[in-house]
Amino acid sequence: MGRRGPGAKPVHVEKPLSALPLFGEQPAVIKKKATTKRRLKGGKRAQVVIDWIEDLPITSGMHAGRKFKLRQWQKDIIRALYATDEKGRRIVRQALISMGRKNGKSALAAALALVHLCGPEAEPRGQVFSAAADRNQAGLIYREMKAIIEAVPELSRRVIVRDFSKTLEDAETGSTYAALSSDARKAHGLSPSFYIADELAQWPNRELLDNLATGTGARAEPLGIVISTQSADPLSAMSEMVSYGEKVRDGVIEDPTFSPHIFTVPMDADPWDESLWHLANPALGDFLSVEQMRTTAAQAQRIPARESVFRNLHLNQPVEADERFIHPRDWDPLGEPFDPAELRGRRCIAGLDLGSAADLCGLALWFPDDDRLLVWGFIPDGQLFVKEKTDLAPYTLWCGQGFLIPTPGRAIHKSWVAEKLREIAQDYDLQAVAFDRWGFKDLEVILDAEGIVLPLTPHGQGFKDMGPSVEEFERLVLDGRLHHGGNPLLRWCLSNVTVTTDPAGARKLDKARSRGRIDPLIAAVMAVGQASRQPAPVVPFFEVFSF
Repeated sequence: MGRRGPGAKPVHVEKPLSALPLFGEQPAVIKKKATTKRRLKGGKRAQVVIDWIEDLPITSGMHAGRKFKLRQWQKDIIRALYATDEKGRRIVRQALISMGRKNGKSALAAALALVHLCGPEAEPRGQVFSAAADRNQAGLIYREMKAIIEAVPELSRRVIVRDFSKTLEDAETGSTYAALSSDARKAHGLSPSFYIADELAQWPNRELLDNLATGTGARAEPLGIVISTQSADPLSAMSEMVSYGEKVRDGVIEDPTFSPHIFTVPMDADPWDESLWHLANPALGDFLSVEQMRTTAAQAQRIPARESVFRNLHLNQPVEADERFIHPRDWDPLGEPFDPAELRGRRCIAGLDLGSAADLCGLALWFPDDDRLLVWGFIPDGQLFVKEKTDLAPYTLWCGQGFLIPTPGRAIHKSWVAEKLREIAQDYDLQAVAFDRWGFKDLEVILDAEGIVLPLTPHGQGFKDMGPSVEEFERLVLDGRLHHGGNPLLRWCLSNVTVTTDPAGARKLDKARSRGRIDPLIAAVMAVGQASRQPAPVVPFFEVFSF
């Protein structure tokens, strides 16, 4: 049952309570007209928001019980967000705040959400949301808002708290707040007056963000704020927003309705130069400890796997925060384009990962004598546009470029895979086809029926078989010998992959833990690994001694 603070009775309001002030002398009744007039008071609108927030209490830590004291950089952000035109209307409709972790993003987000729920920016029957990748993350801002409400008698009397649903309701304005996870279905039909998209870089897709943004159309002055560290995935919604924000900031795009605030250490800077850390951490040396940052940086220097975590989460650079399989700095220089026609008749080994019928299927050819790699994916064309949206990948473009092969229907037709294998056997000197036994039986039946004879070799997906293949693939990349032609499908799979290590140190590519599709990459690793196990080709006697 909902409550207004601890143990509140059902709502019954005879006299409206004003949104301002929170503390000090409180008139018995303030008409809504007066409240609205103050809220829309031209250039002072941002200052009203600042004053209101600074009247709120800090609810945790060593400063609990004291009032908020906004720093200059926080005030600058608020002034940008609540700047008004000559008619007193707020200009900004969408904002991006990106910085390192522990710079007070959640507290600022909670305060701004309260500003729009029951503060100077509240509107009649407004809808306020905080959204995150999962329910636990979404609940962080809710818990901060709840703690502030319960610490302020004025708010505790007027705001209904519903813990079970993580919702709040302002009895005076009828405005509501809800915490949403990235289940986009929950956003259909909503009409946000204000929303926070928390840690957008961690969201599995952009559908919820799009639904929240498009749902604001019925509001006179909506505001949506994305607060997040950067994403390593250049195709993600967060990377798209950062790219747009940088162009607005640099004057390349003129869009006064978008307010970017991007705090980051440049990618080409020395990550261990602590004089640069403040660029991504405006609170450093204030409520963010320099000593703690030094400790974290020292650990990242000693443990290579932690470097990317430090750079992403603390320097706000677009690098992967998980342990990488292969770093882009080693992969990208091997992307010089080449003509596949030059490889006709050359010795090669294939890798085949069928995946599930409704997902991607990967097929790769490794030419060990030429250090060249060809990779394709198969995708059902009946699922193309749906998967393009959910996977955040330009599948249509890759189909047009020939990296993806669409098959008719809503599931991959393995007859198309069989036909591609027939073409490969005709065009190249195919020595082996390393295949995963899972799902192979159907393809085997088709191959037999079509009379397609291939040198099939099973390749397991566990540590025993994948361990040596992963090592060989990585070795060839680091030696500068694996030339992939800049295949964008393969590059995308590489950005998705998560590697699992067993107690003996063997590694495998983990589909279950990866952030997106990796089937074509698995096929490539299988092909390269199988090539290292193949017996060396026999050179005819007359070729050895020919002059």
